[in-house]
Amino acid sequence: MATQVRPLHDRVIVRRLDEEQKSAGGIIIPDSAKEKPLQGEIIAVGKGKILDNGDIRALDVQVGDTVLFSTYAGTEIRLDGDTFLMMREDDVLGVITK
Repeated sequence: MATQVRPLHDRVIVRRLDEEQKSAGGIIIPDSAKEKPLQGEIIAVGKGKILDNGDIRALDVQVGDTVLFSTYAGTEIRLDGDTFLMMREDDVLGVITK
């Protein structure tokens, strides 16, 4: 990513993972029937959530984590021709561990 963007506070930037081209039964899924994937990789994180007393709580996610998020989470942004999602850490449902 040539353009550098640092999310503010408790926001993260996520790159969606590629969706499956075939179903479990081997049927090729046409583009019109594909759903957007609900998994992505964190590529940038903010400094943390600002609490009511002014302290900053560090985020639980970090760059490189593979995460799950809901269908309508975040805002799509375009950087250097690529599409990403910017969302709050609260929109992340979980981290996938391997």
